Amino acid sequence: MKLHAQFLRLHSHAADDKDENHTIETTLDELAAIFDCTHRNALMIIQKMEQHDWIQWTPRRGRGRRSSLRFLIQPEDIAVQSMMQAIDRHDIKRALDEIRVHSRSSTMQEHLQGWLLNYFGHHAEVRSDQQQIDTLRLPIRQQLYTLDPLYLNWLAESFVSSHVFDGLARRANESGEILPGLAHAWEVDTTRTQWTFFLRKEVLFHNGKILTAEDVVYTFERLSRAPGRRLYHFIVRQIQHVQALSPTMVRFVLKEPNELFLSFLCTSRAAIVPRELNQVGEAAFGIHPVGTGAFKVTEMNESLCTLEAFAPYFQGRAHLDRVEIVQLPWATKLESPDTEDTASSFHIIHNPVSAGDTDTAWSQIHSAASVRKFITCNTHKDGPLRNPEIRARIVACLDHRSLPPAVNSSNDSFEPLAALQIATIPEYKADADRVAAQLESCGYTCNIVAASMNEFKSSSIRMESDLIIFSLFRDRDEQLRLFDLYLNVSGHVEPHSRVDIERLLREIAREADHTVRAQQFEHIETRLMDEHQLHILYEKPVQTAYLPTVRGVSFNSQGWVDLRHVWFPPAQLPTPLT
Repeated sequence: MKLHAQFLRLHSHAADDKDENHTIETTLDELAAIFDCTHRNALMIIQKMEQHDWIQWTPRRGRGRRSSLRFLIQPEDIAVQSMMQAIDRHDIKRALDEIRVHSRSSTMQEHLQGWLLNYFGHHAEVRSDQQQIDTLRLPIRQQLYTLDPLYLNWLAESFVSSHVFDGLARRANESGEILPGLAHAWEVDTTRTQWTFFLRKEVLFHNGKILTAEDVVYTFERLSRAPGRRLYHFIVRQIQHVQALSPTMVRFVLKEPNELFLSFLCTSRAAIVPRELNQVGEAAFGIHPVGTGAFKVTEMNESLCTLEAFAPYFQGRAHLDRVEIVQLPWATKLESPDTEDTASSFHIIHNPVSAGDTDTAWSQIHSAASVRKFITCNTHKDGPLRNPEIRARIVACLDHRSLPPAVNSSNDSFEPLAALQIATIPEYKADADRVAAQLESCGYTCNIVAASMNEFKSSSIRMESDLIIFSLFRDRDEQLRLFDLYLNVSGHVEPHSRVDIERLLREIAREADHTVRAQQFEHIETRLMDEHQLHILYEKPVQTAYLPTVRGVSFNSQGWVDLRHVWFPPAQLPTPLT
């Protein structure tokens, strides 16, 4: 693969010097500089390329004489060869990086994606025993750093992890109803603080061990011990203790009633892991996970995650035999360029550009999920945004509305403000740039701080900023996400607003009626928007395109295709017996 990268580097340097016969005049000095090596090694590289029939090399000796080098193959073909070798070596990210660095051709990426279109998707292999092995290859733009439920940060990680692990309960794909998972039943006492779960018998982890109540206790004690502020930590803090009553019975005791507790048990964060993490340790478990899910992980690195069907799965074997998830650093042809939050694939593509841009052979359906981006004002910070008039003018600017007049001011203008600091994460930098550009068009100076996810979670960066850009994934876990969101937002507002928000959140936690809780969340949102402390930038539905050959398409609670049910009919139907 190194020789392929060297060819692309050479072709890139020679792009402006080739004649109509794809020939350049060069010297060993120049080649050694291009390859960053000695004259001897440069000559060896050229000879290897000539042996592969990539170039024709005509050396000329003597002072001032230049040798002739003719390109016999297009760089796009070398890029494809490099990609094929990289896939075999499971080093796709490095190959793609080298191709992008050394390519000056605007068509190379399109050429490569055309090849990738054939590589990804459904592939069937018929073994000698006539059994068909179905593999689905999915490209995603987000890198998978971990599948450990405790450390999930990205929706793509949660998507994959949800096929590797299970929770005590789960949500029905279509209705969102809470159904039994690893627990086949549960009971709650009259105080709504003691929850008893009855586990299915002889559920197997991928390592062959049987799930017991001790694994459940270990999972939630591990969650309770985890440092830092994590998603849904407000629920974990409400767990007073977890007790194994028998190998198949486990009891949770909550400090106070919380009607979102059962919903929390359906999330990827509450998925059950084996005791002592299968003895591999915290660091390694994320890339060598062991769960009870429909798929087990057989390989995971920075560019590839391979899942294989787990035949003894307690809810029935998946139809697919293997899923290969490949991280690609650029968007696919049918993929919207700003879908940083979703997994995407050929044969199954999340967030295609638009219905008009998609080939008519593709069917499109919407899931019930959407992504909302919004911005909040940090009025806890002693600064200009404590002034409601300034907040109203900022929101009007972002809404492209005429600015409201100044009130109770000595003149018609505000004093110049210091630069407004906008905090976000790198994945939302494009949104922050658009916000900053709009504010600057209204006369404000902005400074963007894009911190890593873990840094952003720390309160210091957010509390030092004036404006904070968040996102909310609106799926069937929306009420859990809203509770977590407004709990965070309450730390950015003035004390009197914080008291009111926290009071409403306590009422929501005790409210059993889902509809009433939804109304209370709307009340919080309305108040924050009326006070110009929260502004919705935009909301986009999660859309999925798929080929008609894909069967069993259904969505999980997060709005993604559930790979457990996907299947493909045989390419050729068997001839009926006569």
